[in-house]
Amino acid sequence: MAAMPEQPIAPEAAALPAPARWLLLALAWLCLGLAILGVFLPLLPTVPFLLLAAWAAARSSPRLSAWLEGHPRFGPHLRDWRRAGVVRRRSKWQATAVMATSAVLVLLLVQKTWAAATAIACMATVLCWLWLRPEQPPQESAGQ
Repeated sequence: MAAMPEQPIAPEAAALPAPARWLLLALAWLCLGLAILGVFLPLLPTVPFLLLAAWAAARSSPRLSAWLEGHPRFGPHLRDWRRAGVVRRRSKWQATAVMATSAVLVLLLVQKTWAAATAIACMATVLCWLWLRPEQPPQESAGQ
């Protein structure tokens, strides 16, 4: 991995006291780790942790923030989200498949009916919200 050039601290990060920046940086790394784990563990969500990592990095580490937004896998999704709250259709279908798999696992593994129902209801709520998000930035959809 090539070393990234040092960037000045963003104005919103510079306004924060150093302990707050360190806590946000720790949160960013923790969430990034959980997002990566979520790629492999069906019950652990990836995208919310990735978005939280990007938010915390933007306020604490311009270098980490730039790395996340420039990442070939994460970057396009983060830039779409930051620019216009966009979630591409392929990502929606992937999230739907993962949540459906998770719902089946919850039904099979969780013995308390109320706990399984609560988890599945939460997933269904998130899916409804997700499918209501735009799939293209406004300038792309206006020309079609």
